[in-house]
Amino acid sequence: MISFSQVCKRYPGGFEALKNISFAIADGEMVFITGHSGAGKSTALKLMAVIERPTSGSVLINGQNAGALRPRAIPFLRRNFGLIFQDHKLLFDRTVFDNVLLPLNIVGYERREAARRVRAALDKVGLLAKEKAYPITLSGGEQQRLAIARAIVHRPEILLADEPTGNLDAAYAAELGELFRSFNRVGVTVVIATHDENLAARLRPRMIALKNGELARAAVEAAA
Repeated sequence: MISFSQVCKRYPGGFEALKNISFAIADGEMVFITGHSGAGKSTALKLMAVIERPTSGSVLINGQNAGALRPRAIPFLRRNFGLIFQDHKLLFDRTVFDNVLLPLNIVGYERREAARRVRAALDKVGLLAKEKAYPITLSGGEQQRLAIARAIVHRPEILLADEPTGNLDAAYAAELGELFRSFNRVGVTVVIATHDENLAARLRPRMIALKNGELARAAVEAAA
């Protein structure tokens, strides 16, 4: 469960990215956080992933107060997450295989099991045949799928994605939508920050809308 209770986020200089917002996301849900550019969507995801901390209010992740965690505890909480942000942060001097392997190396997986998981993740996103390629040789859509493979290789409970279809054509966006649907069907909580109306119409998630940092709408029903 992810729970925001009266959360405010103020940056140096006084800009308020989020203003007193409250909502909850249940285990296994698919939720879209929508709104105009600058509405606070990315900030909300960063608070969930403890990349940012709230100025006031509380963000609970599986019962833990994320804003009060000690720095050394944050990596353990993040093991529950797969993170896909607009900057893919791919390592262009490493192969596709090694990019996906990296989070498993950090956690300390045995090499054979890690290799099995990497190839399973690459197969899931349709990149298994390119495991020896370098990211620079991939198309934009393929780089996005590589970022998704790296995010899901450790089988996270929660997948956070920030504008995952923002720079993709309609065909690639539809493919990624089906990937997210498949993850959600096996119990992964999927939270996507997006303004992609076509993706919302296809996946029919619950919608949480932000406007100027405030909660505009938290629809209980699926998107129409």
